Amino acid sequence: MDFLAGCLGGAAGVLVGHPFDTVKVRLQVQSVDKPLYRGTYHCFQSIIRQETMLGLYKGIGSPMMGLTFINAIVFGVQGNTMRRLGEDTPLNQFLAGAAAGAIQCVICCPMELAKTRMQMQGTGEKKSSRKMYKNSLDCLARIYQREGLRGVNRGMVTTLIRETPGFGVYFLAYDLLTRSLGCEPEDPYMIPKLLFAGGMSGIASWLSTYPVDVIKSRLQADGVGGTYQYSSIMDCTRKSIQREGWRVFTRGLTSTLLRAFPVNAATFATVTLFLLYVRSDDAPKDCETAPHHAQIQQQAHPSSL
Repeated sequence: MDFLAGCLGGAAGVLVGHPFDTVKVRLQVQSVDKPLYRGTYHCFQSIIRQETMLGLYKGIGSPMMGLTFINAIVFGVQGNTMRRLGEDTPLNQFLAGAAAGAIQCVICCPMELAKTRMQMQGTGEKKSSRKMYKNSLDCLARIYQREGLRGVNRGMVTTLIRETPGFGVYFLAYDLLTRSLGCEPEDPYMIPKLLFAGGMSGIASWLSTYPVDVIKSRLQADGVGGTYQYSSIMDCTRKSIQREGWRVFTRGLTSTLLRAFPVNAATFATVTLFLLYVRSDDAPKDCETAPHHAQIQQQAHPSSL
């Protein structure tokens, strides 16, 4: 039931947060010489006007498809790691989350690659005259045909660098918040407290690793037009700083933080209500019990978050 609840909660989070993720990616990878968007609101406005509301949901198939596998990995690794570590402490929550974040990169990286490529497809066009990719699976298949496994795993190192501490920070922040709020099942404010803890944990997680996410998005979007700008992580970082300064690492941050809270809130609301419904005879003793197994996913990372 934890697994099923996590899947349902993750799906709710993707539906709520994907438009913000599309805006984030567009802002992160747009050209500094000829920017298409002036900021978060203008990007939203432009996509809706030029590509309709459906433009905000480009690439949603990829995170939806990867959701079940990612949650299965996260639940299994996090739960087993906590059992191995034994004591439920904030440090162990961080370590268990970091382990789960690292291992799920195997699915997360190709999923986000397809998502990013789909989100960049037909930029500024209401109806694309020529679509390079039909859907997320077609995108990954075409990348594999051209570049092999290395192409499908483009951005794996940056994904690992982002997800490992990001998941650790998420679990740590959530653990600390739920402990401090101390809600009980009969508490009328239990659900709002869970939503607040989940939302704020997602924000903390994104803030801790956001610069890495910018580089990851640029590496995964590189080559969409047929030409490659970056040869490595360091090359991408160096060129980005040279051309745009240190502020490059805040590109798309507003839309990411705007997305983080409602995504995590939607996920935790769905997970909590589902578990309370199916386990009415065996309800969690406190607000930490069930949601500790309800991982948020960005992208999510806790974004996913």
